[in-house]
Amino acid sequence: MSFDSISKRGLVILGCGRMGGAILQGLLKGGLSAGAVWVIDPHPADWLQNAGVHLNTDLPANPAVVLVAVKPQMMADALPHLSAMAAGDTLFLTVAAGITMAGYERMLGADTRLVRAMPNTPAAIGRGVTAIVGNPKATAQDLDMAEELMTGVGQVVRLEYEDQMDAVIGVSGSGPAYVFHLIEVMAAAGEAEGLAPDLALQLAKATVGGAGELAERSDETPGKLRENVTSPGGTTAAALEVLMDPDTGMAPLMRRAVAANIARNRELGK
Repeated sequence: MSFDSISKRGLVILGCGRMGGAILQGLLKGGLSAGAVWVIDPHPADWLQNAGVHLNTDLPANPAVVLVAVKPQMMADALPHLSAMAAGDTLFLTVAAGITMAGYERMLGADTRLVRAMPNTPAAIGRGVTAIVGNPKATAQDLDMAEELMTGVGQVVRLEYEDQMDAVIGVSGSGPAYVFHLIEVMAAAGEAEGLAPDLALQLAKATVGGAGELAERSDETPGKLRENVTSPGGTTAAALEVLMDPDTGMAPLMRRAVAANIARNRELGK
């Protein structure tokens, strides 16, 4: 990574909890100097206090980037204090769900250069996927900078429109929780058929993790990979008849789940 602009002007991180901390750790591992980072966090983790960053001190007047990683309900109190930065050429990069660009512009000013980013929790191990989209004030260089910063915690995709962010939150933003629940119910099904709890959980974790990595690495579609495992009239086919039922199977259930997620996200954003 190239951090010339940040090294000269600084990076401010507002809130360094799980996601902000994962991003910071990815940047430090990628070669960013801790001395170029200012963190505002009222309850810093132990590792952060020994990371060499500027912690809860006066901020630079014109940093290259402000990374907003506080909870949505704290935005109204935290952001207006940074409006002077927004009036300059500082890029604001936010990883919080539920607040639209219009909401940020009301708190920071209409001239704010803003990029919304939606990572997910596997960012904590460098395996996240982040969608980004900029407001009209964000330049091509701003989007490049945002992508470079978020690449430290996984893959990055660019959206064409902010409206697509709702679907991103419904699919990948909250998606790890769906997968974790899949592991839970697979393990519970194994237990119900006589497996020891620890063994059932080990099998479920390894199966989901391995299948996910195979899907990422393979040039074949998930549908083709599924067909490769399924012998006509066999045991997998019997299970898939249940899972692929058009009325009660996984597809209609997942559509309802994602739709409920999006509806709630829109309620929170009002």
